[in-house]
Amino acid sequence: MLKKLLMVAAMSAVAATAFASDAGRAQAEKVIELKDGSTIYLFKDGKMAMEDKSGRAKRMDKGVVMETKDGQKIMMYGDEVMRLDSLIKQGHSGG
Repeated sequence: MLKKLLMVAAMSAVAATAFASDAGRAQAEKVIELKDGSTIYLFKDGKMAMEDKSGRAKRMDKGVVMETKDGQKIMMYGDEVMRLDSLIKQGHSGG
């Protein structure tokens, strides 16, 4: 019984993270998956925001070089952590 309960809780956490990033993905021009499990959101104004692998907006210094899943290198420009944080919260509240 405990094993089933833990499995349901784990699946719910994954689903919540997926819904949280939906609002961010809708606002972003491009979404880039990083090697470490983080996600970069590139907005239409050219600025970027980072979501860590746990689904939280993460502060990143301008000019930091990151590696994508496919091995490309990109540089952080315009840390929009508050913008992404509000989109994540919007995803958690359902709209």
